[in-house]
Amino acid sequence: MRKSYDFSKARATPYAKRLKKQVAIRLDEETINYFKSLAEGVEIPYQTLISLYLRDCAQSGKRLRLEWSDETPEEGAA
Repeated sequence: MRKSYDFSKARATPYAKRLKKQVAIRLDEETINYFKSLAEGVEIPYQTLISLYLRDCAQSGKRLRLEWSDETPEEGAA
């Protein structure tokens, strides 16, 4: 091993922009199980599948449609 290296002609890695950042998100168990079952079918980790899905949504500009109902639950209904 050398005592020093010359990096003056080095170039930046083209993959630096694609590095992933670790984040924590809370997902319900049903959603996790859904992606786990899909991931088994394509033989990739479910976290990767979730990342690919979210990237696809972001790139295509997909928007979630939220519709809140004005209905209030009837008393005694559970």
